[in-house]
Amino acid sequence: MEVDVAIVGAGFTGLWTAYYLARAEPGLRIAVCEAESAGFGASGRNGGWCSALFPASLTSLESLSDRASALAHHRAMRASVDEVGRVLAEESIDAHFTRGGTISLIRGPAQLARARAEVAAARSWGCAEDELQLLDAGAAVEMLAGSSVHGATYTPDCAAIHPLRLVRGLADSVERLGVRLFEHTPVLAIGPGRLSTPSGVVRADTVVRATEGYTADLPGERRRLVPIYSLVIATEPLGPDLWARIGLRRRETFTDFRHLLVYGQRTADDRIVFGGRGAPYHFGSGIRTAYDRDERVFRRLREALVELLPMLADTTVTHAWGGCLGVPRDWCASVGLDRGTGVAWAGGYVGDGVSTTNLAGRTLRDLVLGRESDLVRLPWVDHRSPRWEPEPLRWIGVNAGLRAMAAADVEERLTGRPSRIAGLVSPLVG
Repeated sequence: MEVDVAIVGAGFTGLWTAYYLARAEPGLRIAVCEAESAGFGASGRNGGWCSALFPASLTSLESLSDRASALAHHRAMRASVDEVGRVLAEESIDAHFTRGGTISLIRGPAQLARARAEVAAARSWGCAEDELQLLDAGAAVEMLAGSSVHGATYTPDCAAIHPLRLVRGLADSVERLGVRLFEHTPVLAIGPGRLSTPSGVVRADTVVRATEGYTADLPGERRRLVPIYSLVIATEPLGPDLWARIGLRRRETFTDFRHLLVYGQRTADDRIVFGGRGAPYHFGSGIRTAYDRDERVFRRLREALVELLPMLADTTVTHAWGGCLGVPRDWCASVGLDRGTGVAWAGGYVGDGVSTTNLAGRTLRDLVLGRESDLVRLPWVDHRSPRWEPEPLRWIGVNAGLRAMAAADVEERLTGRPSRIAGLVSPLVG
């Protein structure tokens, strides 16, 4: 088969890229090959945050370019949240998009120090209170009645979504635009002008790798991105009396300032979806269906949720799942096109991909079509992250880092002071 653009992976990155290319050039021949079904990976399994978060800091982005470019990237991420909402409305995709923002609870003196430093850093970049606000304890509890709350930060730049509804709706939209979507068609190898599948070779002027956490399964890509598992639980629907006690009246997404990340949202049907890191990295960048579930991590997530919101002690967890996300060695997502080979890529979102993939899709559109837009001048374009260390160093380092961050949270709860452990290992685990 011959096409103009062949895309590997029908998650958010691949589908957004196909969508914007088909909108821009209706006659373009586009094929998307997916090993499973559209949204099978992180795109359909995440915690439903469509946020302006980017895995690399503004300081890191500045080091790739300059201050003005870093700020342009920040503005582009904020705009991407609105762009996702715009497309959902235009395409009549009911993904339960509600822009309630994000509250990050401060639950101890050490967390308070980090929150103040984060707000001070934001102010140094010109971010005003309408982007990031420091709340006192009373205002924080009014928004989310967590335990041991000392305050919170709040940003409006996040929408809660139903990720699988979004990705399946996007798949339907691209097919209506004439994109050929081949599900259950694994790609065995990617090369200049071609990709190989069990059914034959697809030839294309441009090949786009949009495989994120599954990149490690491609030949020669084992050390490109580390697949890290993030696991999620969901409660039964909660009644109005319980929600009156909890808060989240605008469907704010929520987290706190612990080191080992947790994330949550109130769903449109009044459940709490709550996830976090803590599952081990598997030797050799291993990816298995069995890794999607870890009962010990599920138990810890429920314990963490009840510790955060004690009123949920008698609430039943009805669903639990997991999946892998892609982590580059320098924690900086990237997008690019090698014009010599015609191979393009995007990924390395470290779990911040729901909106970042949208920005990637629009950027790949402009790169593939040769457009000189503001998007193709952002600092993550054509960035090349270093490769991860070979095994067993990769296994030792990543898992030691994850354990150390969990230990840092325990240390801070006991001492009330910022953890020294966290300062040493945070460059490794983001």
